Amino acid sequence: MIIITQRTATEEQIEEIVAQLEDLGLAAQVSRGESRVIVGVIGPEELLREKPLASLPGVEAVVPLAKPYKLASADARGHASTVDICGVRIGGDAAVALISGPCSVEGREQMLSIARLVKDSGARILRGGAFKPRTSPYSFQGLREEGLRFLAEARNETGLPILTEIMDARDLPMIERYADCLQIGARNMQNFSLLKEVGRSHLPVLLKRGFSATHNELIMSAEYILNEGNENVLLCERGIRTFETGTRYTLDLSAVPILKSRTHLPVVVDPTHAVGLRAFIPQMSVAAVAAGADAIMLEVHESPETAKSDGQQALFPETLSKLLPRLRAVANAVGRDL
Repeated sequence: MIIITQRTATEEQIEEIVAQLEDLGLAAQVSRGESRVIVGVIGPEELLREKPLASLPGVEAVVPLAKPYKLASADARGHASTVDICGVRIGGDAAVALISGPCSVEGREQMLSIARLVKDSGARILRGGAFKPRTSPYSFQGLREEGLRFLAEARNETGLPILTEIMDARDLPMIERYADCLQIGARNMQNFSLLKEVGRSHLPVLLKRGFSATHNELIMSAEYILNEGNENVLLCERGIRTFETGTRYTLDLSAVPILKSRTHLPVVVDPTHAVGLRAFIPQMSVAAVAAGADAIMLEVHESPETAKSDGQQALFPETLSKLLPRLRAVANAVGRDL
């Protein structure tokens, strides 16, 4: 961290800045330029958490140099971490995993049928929303615990671990009774109370990037979960909001190598929500594998025209079956299995 002083800062003010740092047990290195003085802070920055240095007289800016995230940093482990979801390994040198299922759990037979189809197509984890965050309060909101029971039944029949979204910390004990992995949706990426709660859960957490969030903001949200003791966190790129209106969001594939260079956490890509248009999702899925994604998450529905949510972006089962060989070929080309 460095402290940049104002042009008008006096010697007394600079000495006071140095004195404040030394009182905290930190060392200060003063560099004098033609118009400004820069004070380098040497020592653990954790000691500065309760000290508002930016408010000291003569200070123009406080610039952190070290990464603000500690536990998620690639340096924290020195190697890529792997998250195990009931025997399905994601990250590190593990095979690229396919996570698939409907947007919403709509009924028992629907859930069982789609679970069988995605397993036959090569999916290794089953997704489905029992709680649905919707833009309109009048839209389908999910079947809640009944939906969780249908997911659990589908897991019992197919053997696929289940991933489902949590929206409210009060629902965590109930969801933990059924789910194998928790999803934090884009709208809740910076719901810090919820992040802390799932950080105390024994279940792995898939954290989706908010549609207006930077790479660093996503990592800092993961830091909240890690800081509570839950080390099993997956980062998910699901598209961001830009000026472009040709797709639902803009899929930021550059996030994959950037996140993997900055953190040790596995990176999942969700082309479904990013593109929002069925016709273009296969191409972006292939591109995501080429970019280095550790897992791909795709929505599938037998009758998208009757789906209770996001039917326009759900793949037909036969499309998923035809897509898998292409994904496998690309994975092999970049030195991965699928």
